[in-house]
Amino acid sequence: MKRLLVVDDEPHVARVLRVSLAKEGWAIEVAHNGTEALALIAANPPDVMITDIQMPGMGGEELCRKLHASMPDRPFPILVMTSMTALDQRNWARELGDIEFLEKPVSPRRVAATLTQLLERKNNDG
Repeated sequence: MKRLLVVDDEPHVARVLRVSLAKEGWAIEVAHNGTEALALIAANPPDVMITDIQMPGMGGEELCRKLHASMPDRPFPILVMTSMTALDQRNWARELGDIEFLEKPVSPRRVAATLTQLLERKNNDG
């Protein structure tokens, strides 16, 4: 089963994704901030991670930077959900690589389609 780590401080976001993506064959783990996410990833890296940017404590950008520092050859793609649409707010992701953006609000169907594309790309590259 494909494992997805959802990092979001809003419980309803994780719940909607869990319900919709379980039907697509995903096992969903949830972290409520970057610190929790790092602990889960250290124990068992997911196939894909979805993270929000704005969270209390460690937000999504800091989480991605810490992952890049500790896992330069990170084996999984990251999907960033954000309502921040300005391109200059995304430059940091280009440096880190293998990060896609989804505009909020995101539809579960769009998330599922994007996850499928990311996994296909990963399987073709690897």
